[in-house]
Amino acid sequence: MTGKRLALLAAVPAAALFCALSATYYAQARGDDTLALARARDTVLDTGRQEIAELNTVDAQRVDDWLRERLDATAGPLHDQMRRATESDRGALRESGASARGTVTDAAVTALDPRAGTAKMLATVEVRVTPKSGAPTTDRKRFEVGLERTAAGWKITTLAAVPVAAPGAQG
Repeated sequence: MTGKRLALLAAVPAAALFCALSATYYAQARGDDTLALARARDTVLDTGRQEIAELNTVDAQRVDDWLRERLDATAGPLHDQMRRATESDRGALRESGASARGTVTDAAVTALDPRAGTAKMLATVEVRVTPKSGAPTTDRKRFEVGLERTAAGWKITTLAAVPVAAPGAQG
């Protein structure tokens, strides 16, 4: 037997063993609860970041669209609160002429219960407000966010401001 033939005879079983082990590990990982939890966490984080940014963004020229987007991003008590926005609230927003653009600069999922369909997040948001006249300002906010899984995906149910201590303040 030649050296090439011996190498081929040894390589075929080794390749078959490698394929079998890889398939076994893949099958185990696919059904792994840890992997499913990581996927759920990533989905909550991505959806939450997007919806938090939407809730902190407004264009005074598109108030009705803004409110519709807010309703799409929320569920539960926050959704009910958004739905109660009166025409006078909308009119005041239109009249102000101000717009705001929210950008989530950092976020983390702090609690997740996939079986109950609930999650909590913390998020830091930079909000750039452009008034009708005058110079734009930038404000930084932190929020604790509650989310709930609905038939339409994850939606924000609570949005509470977390106080930010002033630099040098002790607490």
